Amino acid sequence: MGWTAHKPSIQLEIDFGEAGIKMSSARITQRYTPEHMIGRHVVAVANFPPRRVGEFTSEVLVLGAMLADNDVVLLRPDQPVPNGARIG
Repeated sequence: MGWTAHKPSIQLEIDFGEAGIKMSSARITQRYTPEHMIGRHVVAVANFPPRRVGEFTSEVLVLGAMLADNDVVLLRPDQPVPNGARIG
């Protein structure tokens, strides 16, 4: 996990359980730091094609509510769920 250049982003390694570890670049730096994201559950879309973000390949899209000035509040389950649980 770390920072990506140009537009402030955080590189995330997300555990999708049986589907494995997927990478994502998320522009969530106004509210979150890489350290704050460790162990945190997120909601993500995994069936999009990978996208290059500079030298990084983002495999999934992390979901959040977009507020003013590119401020993002991440969506997350309100109860514990297994890694990789499907969104329905």
